[in-house]
Amino acid sequence: MLRVNQVKVKPEHSAADLKRSTARVLRVPEENIKTLKVIRKSIDARKKPHVEYSYSVDADVKEEEKIRRRFRGKENLVCDSEQKAYRFPDPGIRIQKTPAVIVGTGPAGLFCGYFLALHGYHPILLERGKCVEERCRDVDEFWETGKLKSESNVQFGEGGAGTFSDGKLNTLVKDRDGRGRAVLETFVRFGAEERICYEAKPHMGTDVLCGVIKRMREEIIRLGGQVRFESRVTDIELECGQVAGVVINGEERLACAQLVLAIGHSARDTFAMLQARQVPMEAKAFAVGLRVEHPQPMINESQYGMPDPGILGAAPYKVAAKAKNGRGVYSFCMCPGGYVVNASSEPGHTAVNGMSYRTRDGKNANSAVIVTVTPGDFGGESDALAGIAFQRQLERRAYESGEGRIPVQRYEDFKSRVLGCGQNTVQSDSTFQPQCKGQYQWADLSKILPAECNAAIVDGMEAFAAQIKGFNSPDACLSGVESRTSSPVRILRDDSMQSQLRGLYPCGEGAGYAGGIMSAAMDGIRVAEKIAAEFHPCHTEGGGDRI
Repeated sequence: MLRVNQVKVKPEHSAADLKRSTARVLRVPEENIKTLKVIRKSIDARKKPHVEYSYSVDADVKEEEKIRRRFRGKENLVCDSEQKAYRFPDPGIRIQKTPAVIVGTGPAGLFCGYFLALHGYHPILLERGKCVEERCRDVDEFWETGKLKSESNVQFGEGGAGTFSDGKLNTLVKDRDGRGRAVLETFVRFGAEERICYEAKPHMGTDVLCGVIKRMREEIIRLGGQVRFESRVTDIELECGQVAGVVINGEERLACAQLVLAIGHSARDTFAMLQARQVPMEAKAFAVGLRVEHPQPMINESQYGMPDPGILGAAPYKVAAKAKNGRGVYSFCMCPGGYVVNASSEPGHTAVNGMSYRTRDGKNANSAVIVTVTPGDFGGESDALAGIAFQRQLERRAYESGEGRIPVQRYEDFKSRVLGCGQNTVQSDSTFQPQCKGQYQWADLSKILPAECNAAIVDGMEAFAAQIKGFNSPDACLSGVESRTSSPVRILRDDSMQSQLRGLYPCGEGAGYAGGIMSAAMDGIRVAEKIAAEFHPCHTEGGGDRI
């Protein structure tokens, strides 16, 4: 089997066109190609508006050795196919006395639980929020009325914070062991489109992701696991430096010897409990900023050379710059055809995020424009939870600026406030309006972030205009505050994936070891592997098919 790269076809191509183009790259008759499997699909827009798809395919072809010799020294075009199959470890020799308990059902907890259940373990998943069906209703009600439910919102509930996002599935984590492929194939098994396994920038969309999460939960239960909702872990019981159990909702005790902490980046009360229990943690750098919206046709024109790209879909972008004050500023979580959403989880505080549906057919494009802050910026050298206090301070200011709604402001007005020049207006008469999930209000955003972050955002917006025409448009709409880009805390762990407190497995984005759906899911699988490699399941009936 040969891997053939840089196979170019027009956007409206057919399977026959792809085979024909592959034969052209290999310089063989089409009939010599027996089978084709798509490995990767990306967009080549270097000659816009003449945009093409660029494929990598695995081809089963006649006279393979002859072709291999033909392309010797040109392995960037044709090489041997190497796609490592994922393999879960064989069970360890120690018998589990109690099932592993997993705290949180975001990507890390869900995949840890699913892979354990799939291989004969019967994990217990504890989720402080509600199941995804009820959670969706609560979130919709919050967006419509502003009535926040502190345990069922954009941050808390089945699926984690990533449920109400774009469902982006790209990651910078190297997939040497096939975990990333296993994650994508699992999503497909439970209802995602097969294209996510080969697109360069795959996404599911919030609407599809919700159904996938529900079906994964149902399969965990079918395999013998448990998923318990409205079950907040309020304490951890320890015996001689080893996990012995957890306390749920302040009253129920559940014994366990393996406790996976997949708590997500917004479980602030849980972090406080861990600090009180002297679980080793440290403050870490993260990023804060504002959301920016532009008309999606403007982004399409810049990226693809046409305002309506048709089958290509809404165009994404990624930009970065260095501000005059030395801080890096960059786009994050870009949502083509998406919405800015109220992602708050605490009364009296406002945080925003971006979200897209599968079709990405909203009128606006949005992304976060963010600036990195380090423990030195918020007193994290002496307090592991100082970043949380910093986040709360920003979110409180955002709440006050918008009077409980999402505060929004035209870029020109924000820039004038930051630079101290021009009119200090906050009300927009522009025909370009924000596209939000949740109520919004025109406000002054310059009072939310530290001055150096505001200055960096202005510098970034101006620099990005050199890459995307109109990025610094006066009518570009800003909203705030983007404060939950990643966890401000890292729960320390060693090579066994355990804390200094044995049996405690910090996992995923909230623990400081991931940044997005894919990397969090992969980290959850890694923790499942460590548990399985050491322990034999205490229950073997039910089981499931091994991967």
